[in-house]
Amino acid sequence: MEKRVLFRSGWLPWLLIAPQMVVVLVFFFWPASQAVLQSMQVEDAFGTSTVFVGLENFRNLFNDPAYLESFKLTAVFSILVAGLGISLSLMLAVFADRIVRGALFYKTFLIVPYAVAPAVAGVLWIFMFSPTLGVVAYALDQLGYNWNHLLNSNQALGLIVLAAVWKQISYNFLFFLAGLQSIPRSLIEAAAMDGAHPWRRFWTVQFPLLSPTTFFLLVINVVYAFFDTFALIDATTQGGPGRDTSILVYKVYQDGFKALDLGGSAAQSVILMGIVVALTIVQFRYVEKKVSY
Repeated sequence: MEKRVLFRSGWLPWLLIAPQMVVVLVFFFWPASQAVLQSMQVEDAFGTSTVFVGLENFRNLFNDPAYLESFKLTAVFSILVAGLGISLSLMLAVFADRIVRGALFYKTFLIVPYAVAPAVAGVLWIFMFSPTLGVVAYALDQLGYNWNHLLNSNQALGLIVLAAVWKQISYNFLFFLAGLQSIPRSLIEAAAMDGAHPWRRFWTVQFPLLSPTTFFLLVINVVYAFFDTFALIDATTQGGPGRDTSILVYKVYQDGFKALDLGGSAAQSVILMGIVVALTIVQFRYVEKKVSY
């Protein structure tokens, strides 16, 4: 039976949620409304003159080949980050769940990357893959593979994908490990007694029961790839070479703060916000149907 809290006064619930509502209004709805308003304006870099242009900024964006290319890049980047991040963290969580000796050290070691700031993580990966000083770049060169992400677009994209996955893998790992440990051992033991091998037990017993966790992490990782990778990209490739790693969130920064196109930058941020909201709605509307609770 569902338990609900009943308040004797009608104003007390509103009073309790008022601080959170103020935070949401001030830090989300107010900036979002300002972005929508600014996306319909053209102003100079100093803000001395402003002209209302309606949807002209949006039309210019969709007629810009560079912006459309950034769309494709962001789609590829988000799929790679979400797919690799969830797959690798699930594999590590399965291994951690089976370890008996040294489990605490193994789990602690896997959580460390989440404590590293995104900019610091980007600098670490730059040091490892630097074409002149990087240890990994040197090892690849000894194997006959020339690594230079400053000139090669595919290598630059691979670098930011690896760095983004490494940064997020600890977060995914914690949720998957908690989900695995919450599965009753009696179910796994019963499957083992029926003759199911470890892979069969995982695929038919454990993985279906992890579907709520997987669905939650899918939403979180998509939002992470769209928004929270800005500092990492800025520290590693700065959108280069050229603009070949300039995903949507970084292009907002480039056009707004470097090119000083404030109206176009605001229009990009509105489109980006709409894309993330739409993806989240689609995931909850269609993907959640396949989730077993």
